[in-house]
Amino acid sequence: METAEALPPPFKITKAQDKARDMLNSDAVHCALGGGARSGKTFLLIRQVVMRACRSPGSRHAVFRFRFNALKQSVVLDTLPKVLRLCFPDIHYKLNKTDWYLTIYLPGGKTSEIWFGGLDDKERTEKILGMEFATIYFNECSQIPYASVILALTRLAQKTENLRLKVYYDFNPPSKMHWTYLLFVDKKNPMDKVKVLDPLKYGLYMINPMDNLDNLDPEYISFLKGLPEASRKRFLLGQFADDSEGALWTVELLAQNRVMGHMNSLPDFLRVNVAVDPSGCEGPEDTRSDMIGITVNALGTNGHGYVLEDLTGHYKPEVWGRIVCDAYTRHAADTVVGEVNYGGDMVRAVVQASDPNIPFKPVTASRGKVLRAQPIASLYEQNKIHHVGHFPDLEDEQCSMLQSGYVGMLSPNRLDSCVFGQTELFPMMTKKVKEGLFVPPHANLSSRSASDRKQRQARRM
Repeated sequence: METAEALPPPFKITKAQDKARDMLNSDAVHCALGGGARSGKTFLLIRQVVMRACRSPGSRHAVFRFRFNALKQSVVLDTLPKVLRLCFPDIHYKLNKTDWYLTIYLPGGKTSEIWFGGLDDKERTEKILGMEFATIYFNECSQIPYASVILALTRLAQKTENLRLKVYYDFNPPSKMHWTYLLFVDKKNPMDKVKVLDPLKYGLYMINPMDNLDNLDPEYISFLKGLPEASRKRFLLGQFADDSEGALWTVELLAQNRVMGHMNSLPDFLRVNVAVDPSGCEGPEDTRSDMIGITVNALGTNGHGYVLEDLTGHYKPEVWGRIVCDAYTRHAADTVVGEVNYGGDMVRAVVQASDPNIPFKPVTASRGKVLRAQPIASLYEQNKIHHVGHFPDLEDEQCSMLQSGYVGMLSPNRLDSCVFGQTELFPMMTKKVKEGLFVPPHANLSSRSASDRKQRQARRM
């Protein structure tokens, strides 16, 4: 059991943050804080969840993000300890790092709990969603598919003596086509675009870094002001974006190319690869800004490309080497494609250290990111490449790639990996697209025998 250490509070509630708290305490059931980066949204909402947990013994609360590793690093191990230290120095608590929940010890021997989960982890999600909660908080919900939100909301059902059911959301504003804009600005159901029955149940307060100057280094604001226009509007000004002029991908384009369902509903695959884009940053894996981009890509007998998985993350070499090899085996892939600009043959060495029998194909990124991405984006426009399910982080990077350059906050390792993988599947196709010509990919590929394809599909199941 631990007690939050009492220290002089360096975090000062600003005027705008005080108004945000008023909205969070209003009669609205669904309360969202939107706006730019480092505006205090997550701090305020974690404080709100802890406060509700302290107010009601026996209550249970959940904090979700799309990927659990990101939630653990940014919220559980960073924001949560700060909130406990600065706002609740006298409470006793214990963090369970096996099942990842916080127990808060209250007077009279009673307790309450705050659970943490990633909605991309099916096994863990099913375990958490076997319980009922009085509060659910969706962190960075611009990355969370709305279907996952709906599933989690079915567990907002715990009846307590003195708490109304509440849902909290935070986000850096994405496109106006995103469900956060539809729900909290247009007040429409994102599923059918019909107006919600009770708009007053949906509260939104927009808050930006300029509203949090007392708690930020002035150099950070200068950095945000120097970002490209699209990024500056999102991360400094907290503005929802129209589909950017000159964007190689749009939310609508990705949505119309999405396929859902079981692997049995997909065609047989002529070829499958696992593509790796190594981080260009040095330093410890848990602190550097760039990730190891890892995607699984396939070419179907119908001549269409498919993105099957996005396994990108901050990993040590031995970890991501095993992740790549496991994906290669799981999908019965043909090869691993690796970008070799950083560290020479490092990708080959890491992968083959895990499994020396895996074939490797090096890729040298000799052209700029936009030039590499344009042929693949053209294939999406022709409905020739599909995402099998939702990949919010990858799609966010895709929508941030403009004709004028990449406008995202961090390096697009997911996107680069996907581009490398799809380019390897369509080597002649991308050349023709770049030249303005279109040749069906299956006209240049020899199909394997039907029995071979069936055996490979059986191994993928």
